[in-house]
Amino acid sequence: MKIRGSKAGSGSRWSLGWKLGLPALFLLCSFFFLAGFFASILLPQEEDVPIVRPAPRLLEKVDESMEFDPLPHGQTGESSITSTPFQILSWKPRALYFPHFATVEQCQSMIKMAKAQLAPSTLALREGETAENTKGIRTSSGMFISASEDKTGTLDLIEEKIARATMIPRSHGEAFNILRYEVGQRYNSHYDAFNPAEYGPQKSQRIASFLLYLSDVEEGGETMFPFENGLPSDLNYDYQKCVGLKIKPRRGDGLLFYSLFPNGSIDVTSLHGSCPVIAGQKWVATKWIRNQEQND
Repeated sequence: MKIRGSKAGSGSRWSLGWKLGLPALFLLCSFFFLAGFFASILLPQEEDVPIVRPAPRLLEKVDESMEFDPLPHGQTGESSITSTPFQILSWKPRALYFPHFATVEQCQSMIKMAKAQLAPSTLALREGETAENTKGIRTSSGMFISASEDKTGTLDLIEEKIARATMIPRSHGEAFNILRYEVGQRYNSHYDAFNPAEYGPQKSQRIASFLLYLSDVEEGGETMFPFENGLPSDLNYDYQKCVGLKIKPRRGDGLLFYSLFPNGSIDVTSLHGSCPVIAGQKWVATKWIRNQEQND
């Protein structure tokens, strides 16, 4: 009984304290609430500071109207700043596209100088190959002409522009090979570089090719890269197929691609060809560029 009485007495005191403390607690909370409310009204407020988020970084086109001051140049340099627009078509192989590289008049002049001298195109033959058993691989007509042979000065201007675009001196280029493809004519997939294992030792090597399209083609005639972005899983590739990256010829536009890696080895993805012309004619001037100077 004492134990129960003791517990009962303790509970009565706690109940009494709770009844007395509840109003005091309510008054205390009300005081802090009112103090905060009036403080927010009476005290000066800071202006809202906008949240600034960094804008995403975007690649911007260079304003072509901007002027740049040329730097002092060396004895072989130039005093002017030039800009030749281009588009990267591929990194495997390295291929660049140059729109409006030549004028309509320049293209017409090159066609005119070639027409009277066209002959069936030939091939560099590998061991065991003959003109007879390679017939049909390259069916265009063409001719070779150097800039020094052109009295109009057109080839001189084009050759100089190619040297600037490639940053390879003019002296490393072969003569222009101006070609005409008629309906049904093509050039099967091939390499411009010469593999010594197939063609024997080479005094110099083709490192790059520049194709200048001299005419539009109504249909067909694309330049193709069947191994663009890597070798196919099926190595039994049909070299007559027109597949992969295909560039449609447009008069005055240029195409540059590299046959060698910087270390001098042949880039297998530089395999390329000319798709058959389906309608119209295809005129193109090819400038092969080597790793050593050439005799003009």
